[in-house]
Amino acid sequence: MGAARLLHLVRTPATSPAPAARPGGHPQPHNYVRLPQSAAAGMRRVAVSCSGSGSGSADEEGMTYKGAGVDIDAGTELVRRIRKMAPGIGGFGGLFPHGDEYLVAGTDGVGTKLKLAFETGIHDTIGIDLVAMSVNDIVTSGAKPLFFLDYFATSRLDVDLAEKVIKGIVDGCQLSNCVLLGGETAEMPDFYQEGEYDLSGFAVGAVKKDKVIDGKNIVEGDVLIGLPSSGVHSNGFSLARRVLERSGLSLTDPLPRNDGITTTVGEALMAPTVIYVKQVLEIISKGGVKGLAHITGGGFTDNIPRVFPKGLGAKIVTGSWEVPPVFKWLQQVGKIEDAEMLRTFNMGVGMVLVVSKDAAERILAESSPAYRIGEVIQGEGVHYA
Repeated sequence: MGAARLLHLVRTPATSPAPAARPGGHPQPHNYVRLPQSAAAGMRRVAVSCSGSGSGSADEEGMTYKGAGVDIDAGTELVRRIRKMAPGIGGFGGLFPHGDEYLVAGTDGVGTKLKLAFETGIHDTIGIDLVAMSVNDIVTSGAKPLFFLDYFATSRLDVDLAEKVIKGIVDGCQLSNCVLLGGETAEMPDFYQEGEYDLSGFAVGAVKKDKVIDGKNIVEGDVLIGLPSSGVHSNGFSLARRVLERSGLSLTDPLPRNDGITTTVGEALMAPTVIYVKQVLEIISKGGVKGLAHITGGGFTDNIPRVFPKGLGAKIVTGSWEVPPVFKWLQQVGKIEDAEMLRTFNMGVGMVLVVSKDAAERILAESSPAYRIGEVIQGEGVHYA
């Protein structure tokens, strides 16, 4: 690696307390985190010409993800071009035949949510986000995660900080019943800002070939069920950070219009991504699930159609699920159009299941909280009602 010093670490998971269980044996989702006092004391306040209540000024334009620097259409075009070189890609996970099983692999990072980790000093849950982004993808094929590997890169290795990050990765692996098999730590002077780091990782799982979920059996009239998110998860943060700047609030200020619950802006934005693996695999084991979509970049609009056969689309009934206050705040402050919100954020639904009519009521009753958010219709794309 030239002047950079590369540290190759083969890690084994450290012992950590098991997560609290929900009724039925599901891990309790992390709904909020607390800002470290040392970080709160040194938090910068963004000064902009906007009221702290987040109402915005009359001459401010509506904000967009593309305006914040992320072009979803460009990403879609890149995938189209890559498909010419590597046919078969484009699903949430890549399937590799291995005996009577498919190995299913997924890789991802955390994105610019890391910027908020640096500002808040919250480093012990960002590893959960990292694991979640990959294992939530591969479980959409019905695969059980087997192992995870991470990559941690920084300008100068801060051992205490790195330990916190890796502890979060261990916790994420425990929440998804997979093993942290190894990792790579790179010290790269002059490449990253002092005190900052980058993360990526990948997960591998397995599913029997006759049990794989691929959406091929989806038909008109099938039901869409949404599983709730903990908040923004790990997508849309380039736009969320621009909204924060416009709001004039600091990360330690209370989140406006938070239904009487005392939560800071930083806590709301840093809430770890829900890991759906155990819940989804249990639902799958009882039958009726035909397709699954992990709601990440591209929101409902781009992710749900990925699991449908040609000629079919989705009708989503807006208002059929609870939208967390953080999204209402982001939309109001940023004056973001509904269509932009639904293509950028998960809006309170982190995983969508496509299920048969016969199985829908049972799944809804056994998977609370869960929402019936729409149905499969003729015609491609997502239509909002």
